Amino acid sequence: MEPQLDAINRDLGQDPEALVRWALEQGARPIVTTNFRPFEAVILHMVSQVRPDIPVVWMDHGYNTEATYRFADAVVKQLGLNLVSYIPRRTRAHREAVEGPMPGIDDPRHAAFTEEVKLEPFNRALSEMAPDVWFTALRAEDTPERAKMDPVSRNADGLLKVAPLLHWSARDMYQYLEAHGLPNEFDYFDPTKVEEKRECGLHLQH
Repeated sequence: MEPQLDAINRDLGQDPEALVRWALEQGARPIVTTNFRPFEAVILHMVSQVRPDIPVVWMDHGYNTEATYRFADAVVKQLGLNLVSYIPRRTRAHREAVEGPMPGIDDPRHAAFTEEVKLEPFNRALSEMAPDVWFTALRAEDTPERAKMDPVSRNADGLLKVAPLLHWSARDMYQYLEAHGLPNEFDYFDPTKVEEKRECGLHLQH
C-alpha cells in the first residue's frame, strides 16, 4: 500500500463523502460501477452529486429480475445518470439455446459462465473506457473477502479503486436513502454469486 493511500484510508476511510471528493481529484477518467442491487442508489447519488456526468458502468448479464430492471430505470431517471451498459457477447437467449439454463455454483461450467456474463464485459469496459478511478459500492458486511479490503487501494494496473461505503452498515445505507428520498429494491439476484456471501470473482480479480 502506498504511504499516501495508508493516510487516506486512515483519515477519510470513515467519511464517504469526503473520500468521494478526494478521489475525484485524483484522476481524469473516473467511473462508478453498479449492479443495481439493494442500496445501490446510495453510491450512485453520492458520486453523481459531485460529478453529475460520471459514467455509471453496468455489466448487465441478462439474468436480473424484472424488479431490478425497473429499479435501474427509476434510479437512472431520478438522478439523471450517465449509464453505460456492457452486456455479454452472447445474449441470454443465445447462450441458453446452446448450453441450457444457468449452471449452478457446483457445476464445473459455472466459472466459464461467470467469465462470459460478468468478467469479460467488465474487462472490455476497462479496456475501452480506460478509467483511472473506479468507485464501487463494496461493503465489509457483504463477504469475508470484502471485510479485509481497504476503502482505497490501487490494483496492479494502477487503477485507483475506491469503496467509500466500505465501513457503512445496512442501517447507515437505509438512513442515507431516507434522507435523500432515494428508491430501493430488494428483489435482486446475481447469477454469478447465487449465495449472498459468496464472491463473484470480479473484485478478487481487480
